[in-house]
Amino acid sequence: MSTYNRFTNQTDNYFNIEDILASHEKVPCTLEQQLYRLGFLNQGNDSEHIMPGTKMELPYWLATGLCSKKRKIVRIDLPKSYKKGYREILTADANVVDLHKMGPYFYAFGSKLLSFEHQESEDISVALLETFIGRFRRIMDNSQNAYNQDTSKLTEKLDEMERSLFRAGQHSLNSFQEWETRRMTKIAASEMVSSHRKRKRAVLDEGD
Repeated sequence: MSTYNRFTNQTDNYFNIEDILASHEKVPCTLEQQLYRLGFLNQGNDSEHIMPGTKMELPYWLATGLCSKKRKIVRIDLPKSYKKGYREILTADANVVDLHKMGPYFYAFGSKLLSFEHQESEDISVALLETFIGRFRRIMDNSQNAYNQDTSKLTEKLDEMERSLFRAGQHSLNSFQEWETRRMTKIAASEMVSSHRKRKRAVLDEGD
């Protein structure tokens, strides 16, 4: 399976708040057909209609309905965070990039953009995967070496999916630390086992 297919093999999750928020990210579009009596939707437009060639930014959930195999009402352009120049920055050193500033749902929104038949879709999918791989180890290392510390500085440049991974790493570390600090304590039988032994002893005593 190609990198493109790995990322596009997904469905919208309407029960996931992060997926819903990602679908509201804006997509630059150019209108290819006239939209009658919808001029009020385009700020600064004095006409009653929206004319072909008009550039607009639409939320992904709307853009995907206007640009599909069935209809081509708008032409999709890439948000700047996914264009070649930004992809080259990520390729050079993904770890130094403030991914949260580029988009709090950088991976989720980027994956959604692959649903459009854009000529750079394959390059975007490769960039998403390589960026994730390049940043994953540092994220997990930081999560494992920040016990009882303020982690705001470590997570401020992470997108929301990376922050979830960081929290998972922290939870794993905290669970291990809790286990480790209790390992020298005396192991005692549970109350249920103790009660069972007492009843068994009482039965044996009655038999005597």
